[in-house]
Formats: sequence, structure tokens, C-alpha cells
Amino acid sequence: MTNLNRVVLSAIALTFAAATAHAQAIMVDTTTKPGVIAIVGGKLLTVSHGTIENGVLIMESGKITAVGTAAAVKVPKGATVVDAKGMTVYPGLFDAETNLGLTEVASDQVNNDLVEPSDEIFPQMHVYDAFHAETEHIPIDRFNGITTAIVAPRGTDTMPGQDTFIQLAGRDHDQMILTKDIALAMNFGDAPKRGGQGGGAGGPGARYPSTRMGEISQLHQALIDATEYMKARAAAAGKPADTEAPAESGRSRGAPSAKFDLKNEALIPYLKGEKPVVIGVEEGHDVEAIMALALEFHLKVILSHVTHSQTVLDKIASYHVPVIVGPIYELPEAGERYDAVYSLPAELAKRGVKVALASYSNEFIRNLPYAAGYAVAYGLPYDEALKSITLNPAEMFGIADKYGSLDTGKVANVVIANGDPLDVRTDVKQVYIDGIAIPMVTRQTRLRDEYMPK
Repeated sequence: MTNLNRVVLSAIALTFAAATAHAQAIMVDTTTKPGVIAIVGGKLLTVSHGTIENGVLIMESGKITAVGTAAAVKVPKGATVVDAKGMTVYPGLFDAETNLGLTEVASDQVNNDLVEPSDEIFPQMHVYDAFHAETEHIPIDRFNGITTAIVAPRGTDTMPGQDTFIQLAGRDHDQMILTKDIALAMNFGDAPKRGGQGGGAGGPGARYPSTRMGEISQLHQALIDATEYMKARAAAAGKPADTEAPAESGRSRGAPSAKFDLKNEALIPYLKGEKPVVIGVEEGHDVEAIMALALEFHLKVILSHVTHSQTVLDKIASYHVPVIVGPIYELPEAGERYDAVYSLPAELAKRGVKVALASYSNEFIRNLPYAAGYAVAYGLPYDEALKSITLNPAEMFGIADKYGSLDTGKVANVVIANGDPLDVRTDVKQVYIDGIAIPMVTRQTRLRDEYMPK
């Protein structure tokens, strides 16, 4: 073996070792709760009931037990007191859609579990099966105040699976997963079209749709089949189906069967309206087409992206559904104003639409508060911007009783920072998840401490 080969192999080994280390973040056990913690003297951004100057927030057993002014809230005897004078205290931030934990090193396909390409319709796929709790990206995101997130598969299939709700701390995978199947992912428009990629899509014997017509037809048939399946299962059990079948359900491919079917079974909670369906769609005409399908099946809808739908914003408002917006930094299309995407949250909020912001990305989740700040610069009221990354997504997914604001009884996900959370100049000083003080350490801080000249 030549010296050059030895050098190359050594470099490969070091790279592999670095990648392996990169994929194993230090876990934080949130099981054992500390005693009473009192955060005093800070400006409390409660989100739900305004700002409290010189406030006091009490945490115990992982919950917020009191919030108010220093005059109104008494610090319990024996509490650990955290002096937040001059600081801003606010609820942990909530990313409404990301692929955090599904990819580690984007260029290495072994690290990517973003979507299952073997089938376009895969509602029985569970994101939690692939979620990598030890990813090094999580400490980085916590470092900027992100405490909870909806993890979703990539939007390149029409129905790629079910989303998972996580907290960004825990001793292991199971403790970090809060709700395994919180919503169904559905996509329509340009993104899910396979074109000429894989499986013969678009050519003779194609298995996957390569046009919008094919996408909508495929989704329609999947929902009809699941509706007929639900009716057959209910009839076999002697119970009502508890759903209204669409008028066109006669187009089912076969007679109803009571035989257990994993794919159809996964769709039942969504056909019953028990859980939301998050529909990723960008163009205005695509919004109208997919919403017609959603209304036919009485789906509980959260629209997502709507990035280039400025021409149908009034129509979107008429649906009375919440909207997840992003990425806000996307460039305008030909014919759009330069600020068309930047001002989208403001335009939707102006029409009474509940708006949440999302990173949609493993790499940029840490920048979530800055996206909200950008939206403020382009017309979104500040209070609404803060809600878009805290309370609004919690309400959209039906978990606002526990998350999204500084209120008594809610989970103690709390951030202490030295300024406005939407300002890039602000540094987060401490994050609490489940009332546990999270070590403010990331791979970057470890490297800094190791190599910075002493």
C-alpha cells in the first residue's frame, strides 16, 4: 500500500468517525423533575394574555404552576430562584413542520429516511419508526429556543405517511415522541409529481402519477376505498360507519371487504375528522382543486406552504382552515411582486386566517424565530408573529391545552433570552423542557471550547 493510499484511507476513517460522532448527541433525561423553580424579574411574553413586566413564573413537576406580576405571585419557600432581571421569558418555540430526525448528513443517503419511494399512497407509514432521537441537530435547535416540533415526511409523495409530534429533549426516542400519529401528510401539485424519476413514472407501464390529473385521481380513489372499507368493517362489527360516504363512492374498485387492511385502516381517523390532514400545496389553482377533494370527504384540513397562492387568498380565507406558511425566504415566481412570499403571512392574517410558520427543513429549524421576524418586517403584527411559532401551531394540532403559551397548568417549556425572541441579535441563555434546565451545549460549542485559544 502506498503512502498516498494510507493517507486517503486515514482521511476516510476520520471522516466516518466524525460523521458517527455527529449522529450521537447527548440525551437529556426529563423524567426526574427538580423541585420548585421560580424565574423572577424578567419580562414575560405570555402569548395568550399579553406581556408582564417584572414577572414571576413558577415551575414544578414539569408544569407551570403560577404566572404573574411580582406583586401577585409569591415565590414558594425553598424554591430555586432564577434571576431573569433584564431578560425576556417566553414559551418554547414550536416548529409546525420539519424533517428533524429523519436526516443527518444530507449528502449521505444512508442517513436519509425522508420519504418512502416505493408507493405514492402510504398512509400506514409512521414517521416515528424512522425518527433518530440522537441527531446532533436537536441540541442546535434547542440552543435557539425550539422545544417542540411536528416531524413530517418529505412532500414528494401524494400521501407519504403520518406526522409525529416531538419534544426536543428526552432520555431516548420514546420519551421524545409525544404523539405518534398526530396528522396525515398529503401533497398535491408540482412537488409530488414523479415526472421521469424512478419506477417508470411518466412512461409506458408507469406506476406513479406524473400529472396533477393522476395525483388527484389517485388520492380520490384511496379515500373512496378507505370509506368503503370503513363501512364494511362497521357492518361486520354491527356498528354504524360514523361517516358520510361521498356521492361518488360507487367508483370503488371492488366490493367492500371486512378483511383487515393496514392502508385503509390508517385513514379511518382522518375520514372521521378525528385528526387533521396537512395538505402541502403551493399554487393557487392547486389549492382550489385539492380543497374540493377535501371538502367532498369532510376532511379536517390544515393547508401548508401556499407559497404562490396570492391570487386566491380570499378563497383560502373562505375555507376557514388554518395555514402553515413557508419557507418565507422563497423567491417570487415570474409575475409576482418581490415581496409576494415575504408578505404572505401578513396577507393571510389580515383575512382572519390562523397562521403558523414552519422551517420544513432539518437545516433551518434553528432560524424559525427569524422567519417570524421577517414576517413582521413585511406587515404581520408582532403578536401574531409570536403566536405563529408558539400558540397557533399548538391550536392547529389540538394540543394548546398543554403547549404554546405561558399559562398555569401547561407543560413547562420555557425560554430565557437577553432580548426579543424574533431579533437575530438575541442570545438564548437557558431553555427548560418539561421543567428541566437543558444543557446549553451543542457540537459547535464543544468544538469552540476545545479549539479556541486559551
